[in-house]
Amino acid sequence: MKIVFASGNEGKVKEIKEMLEGMGIELVSLKNYDNAPEIVEDGKSFLENALKKAKIISAFTGETVLADDSGLQVEALDGEPGIYSARYAGEKATDDDNINLLLAKLKNIPQEKRIAFFCCALVLYRTDGSYDSFESKWQGLIIDERRGDNGFGYDPIFFVPELKKTAAELPAEIKNEVSHRGQAFAKLKSKLADRLKN
Repeated sequence: MKIVFASGNEGKVKEIKEMLEGMGIELVSLKNYDNAPEIVEDGKSFLENALKKAKIISAFTGETVLADDSGLQVEALDGEPGIYSARYAGEKATDDDNINLLLAKLKNIPQEKRIAFFCCALVLYRTDGSYDSFESKWQGLIIDERRGDNGFGYDPIFFVPELKKTAAELPAEIKNEVSHRGQAFAKLKSKLADRLKN
């Protein structure tokens, strides 16, 4: 079964290929397609953005498409940065820029009140217009000190109390099991396994 992943982010493609290993799925990066449309993520939720990406890329490629949208929500900031996680500090912001802005906004908030959730919405969109969606959350706390070299985005300041590590300190195989994306993919894999059986 061939699935196009609605992103050219090679890090994400690699992570997802690992998660779908052994299922007989050929995952193709959007980088393999010339002139892929730029998608404006203007939805009001992670799911809206993932669905929009999937629909547009499926129409463009004529293939089944997997799209995701994910980000960080901090309770004390009323869910910020949310759907703006990647561009929190501006359109061209780096991960460090986004982290610096988040920590500045949390400066006067005590550690125990810095509850945060990584959220992931996945959409598997078929050429007939039908789709399945999967959502998951991963709870942690935002800490001031950056720790760990794995991962990307807010991973170095997202502390997981049960594991006593930040997301950036976790080995890939553990992170892929417990993270928001890992949990959403477990739901997707279960659905795909059922479909591939029938």
